[in-house]
Amino acid sequence: MDRGLVAHHYWGSPGGGQLVCAAAAYAMEALGLGPVLSGTFRFDPSRYAEWYGIDISKYPVVTLPFGLRAFGLWSRLLVWLPARRAVERYSPSLLFIDEVAYKPLLRGRRFKLVEYIHFPFEVVIDPKYKGTGLAYGEDPYVTERYSKFPMNIYWGVYARLLPRVMRENPFHAADLVLTNSRWTAEVAKMVYGEAPAVLNPPIAPNVDVVERPRPFEERKPIVVMLGRFSQEKRYHWVVREVAPRLVKEVPGARFVIFGGAATPTLRAYYERVKSLASEAGLRVSDDLSKEADVYLVANASRRLINEVMDGARAFLHATINEHWGIAVAEAMARGLPVVVHKSGGAWTDLAEEGRVGLGYEDAGGAVDVVARLLTDGKQWAALSAKSVEKARGLRLEIFAQKFGEFVRRLS
Repeated sequence: MDRGLVAHHYWGSPGGGQLVCAAAAYAMEALGLGPVLSGTFRFDPSRYAEWYGIDISKYPVVTLPFGLRAFGLWSRLLVWLPARRAVERYSPSLLFIDEVAYKPLLRGRRFKLVEYIHFPFEVVIDPKYKGTGLAYGEDPYVTERYSKFPMNIYWGVYARLLPRVMRENPFHAADLVLTNSRWTAEVAKMVYGEAPAVLNPPIAPNVDVVERPRPFEERKPIVVMLGRFSQEKRYHWVVREVAPRLVKEVPGARFVIFGGAATPTLRAYYERVKSLASEAGLRVSDDLSKEADVYLVANASRRLINEVMDGARAFLHATINEHWGIAVAEAMARGLPVVVHKSGGAWTDLAEEGRVGLGYEDAGGAVDVVARLLTDGKQWAALSAKSVEKARGLRLEIFAQKFGEFVRRLS
């Protein structure tokens, strides 16, 4: 059987990169290639059916002989090692990789190579990009997570070691370079001199695209947020700057924040957000049956997330310079109008710069646009319909079809 290899650094928790790689494996199988998965640490492939509705448990897996739930950033440095072992064992004709640390794989390669860029790391680690607003210390996406002790030390070690195994220009190293959004493509063009082709990530199959969203009148003034409990998601900013004002302005307004908190770092951030919300005078609970202003729900099931989204009126995304926005796309699939920061791929490709979703630049702007969605049924209905239409174009089958078209051009 002709094989295709999907190499990712850490398959062990749900996230945007993991979804893209699972989708790539699905797309390879649709092309007639037998998928093989490689990753740095051991993981349980059966969880993907639960997380995304994609069964990757039937594919061979090659990892290093141990498992960790930490050091995810450093594990990127080793992504090439299990990938090389998989190449030696299965001789794939195609390699899909969404990491930059694959220079050791290039010597004497006999396979076609597709690199998928979530974000060009060079912008963050190379001092020449200071002043772009995207470098370390400037871009909130990275700075929020890695600028404070001890995470700054963790980041510093990674940045020093990465050049040893990082490929140089991906357009010289790979046969095909893809990326997740028009915004990321423009950043990549600034770095490499060429723009990758855009292949938007899919919506997970277990997030059904609703045909007829529940009408405005049958919903409550609930604002939903979704994403792991991690610093760059800026839930701390929401509970301090946005939620207190919105709760006062719109009677009955509530926030439901869903997020993964499976590691000590994520759990610590969850507790920090909980503490900050209380300090801001908000009633906080993890129990949706109790009265509260902000609900912090960790590790919720997809069924519960869909149920709450189907009864809410708005989705708020607080990340700045979000490269894509899997959670935003999932909210659109449930017919929720979305509100995102006016930056990143969530703004250019999902909200389409205001044509499909709404945007904001500061806390006051966020409060204003969310308040309108909670109270204006006419605007809500128009944007809900646009959300569903957008989501239909992001189904897994369409991702696989477009992926196949790109790969067939290589031959």
